[in-house]
Amino acid sequence: MNKAYLSLERHFARLSSLNDALGILGWDKEVMMPSGAAERRAENLAMLEGLRHEILTAPIMADLLGEADAGDDVWRAANLEQMRRQHAQATALPGDLVEASAQATARCEMAWRTAREESDFKSLDPHLAEVLRLTRESARATGEAMGLNMYDALLDSFDPGTRQTDIDPIFTSLAASLPELIGTVLERQKSLPAVLSPTGPFPVAQQEALGRRLMQRMGFDATRGRLDVSAHPFCGGATHDVRLTTRYVESDFIPALMGVLHETGHALYELGLPAQWASQPVGQSGGMTLHESQSLLMEMQFCRSAAFAGWLAPQVRAGFGVADDAAGWDATSLHRHLTHVEPGFIRVDADEVTYPAHILVRYELEKALISGDLALADLPAAFNTRLHALLGLHVPDDRRGCLQDIHWPAGLFGYFPCYALGAMTAAQLRNAACTANPAILPAIGQGDFAPLLAWLRQNVHGRARSASMAQIVNDATGKPLDASAYLNHIRRRYVDRAPDA
Repeated sequence: MNKAYLSLERHFARLSSLNDALGILGWDKEVMMPSGAAERRAENLAMLEGLRHEILTAPIMADLLGEADAGDDVWRAANLEQMRRQHAQATALPGDLVEASAQATARCEMAWRTAREESDFKSLDPHLAEVLRLTRESARATGEAMGLNMYDALLDSFDPGTRQTDIDPIFTSLAASLPELIGTVLERQKSLPAVLSPTGPFPVAQQEALGRRLMQRMGFDATRGRLDVSAHPFCGGATHDVRLTTRYVESDFIPALMGVLHETGHALYELGLPAQWASQPVGQSGGMTLHESQSLLMEMQFCRSAAFAGWLAPQVRAGFGVADDAAGWDATSLHRHLTHVEPGFIRVDADEVTYPAHILVRYELEKALISGDLALADLPAAFNTRLHALLGLHVPDDRRGCLQDIHWPAGLFGYFPCYALGAMTAAQLRNAACTANPAILPAIGQGDFAPLLAWLRQNVHGRARSASMAQIVNDATGKPLDASAYLNHIRRRYVDRAPDA
């Protein structure tokens, strides 16, 4: 380790603080900001993104990176590798493009809120067209600098090292198995006895209080984060200040509750990253596939299990002031609701069996948008056609079609594959964790997440970005990522109805 390396650590610590400021401003934009401040906020975000770019691409950074020696320390060596990667990505883009992209996405996100509410894709089209144009320009420049095609350049920004050639065989296997598997699951479900549904309304205040209790039970530190409401659930914020959101409907408490559990999985990952590397690139999460695996591991793998439902049912009854013997509020009924499979329009509310179909649609369409093979004006019809082909649904309006997600208005092209890859990773991680410590699932059945969290801290959270996503998954599970663990999980839980699934 030499002086150049130590100087780089100081520069990247400044960048980390700037990233934290951007994170809080971005959270505020989605949760608290008055609509009249949107234009000024877009300018603020663009300026700060431009400042971040200036610091990262300053001539001194190239000099320091050329001189830096991390010595024999594995973490410092990985940190230096991540510094070089971030510098290479930044220098591929001119500063005015970075600022223009930040402004365009901020404006488009605000326009999306109205367009989604009014189910009016045409009103969003000019804003999204500008975001798409700038995204393609950025992807082309980054790809040329890093020797990647445009879509791989976008993938790499969310999952370092991931390429279409990695994803396509996994998704091909998934797409080949999914339609028949969904049909088998639906047939099996029909054979089950009818189940009563809890009757509402479910007041938002009681839903929120229940969600907060469960967050803390899972290990969330309420002194280092908060729960709020937004149009689209997300987890963001800053280092040691993790902000998550959900959205409520009084007719059904399960979507908001599962949203809280999902986002808490993200938050636990952020709060579990090594504190000593918090201001450095190596201390960041290992990419969005790993991030999504943490949310889906919690929400889908464990919090929809029969074991957890047995513990959750009395918590839900107490949360809504329902008698213990109330019909439809028992553990068996709750588990049936948590594992009910029904093709639906909304991705974030989808069950884990049909969920990958939503991702396959978006993966196909965003690749076509980036390549230019799909015109933006044709996106609503193409979205509706593909969703019908995979799930047999006739999309009634744009709000329940291509306008439902914030990702494309926010410029997050290349993110969607991480959801399906995350679901597969979550299945592998569950198998590995429960094999390594058979006490994990029984503990979940008592509302105790400590054994699971301890395993994750050692095998995923604590490793941060000291190794690639592929290496972390392989080390934790003993095999490369593939679709088999996920497909086997679906068959055990939904076809075989295994009691420990």
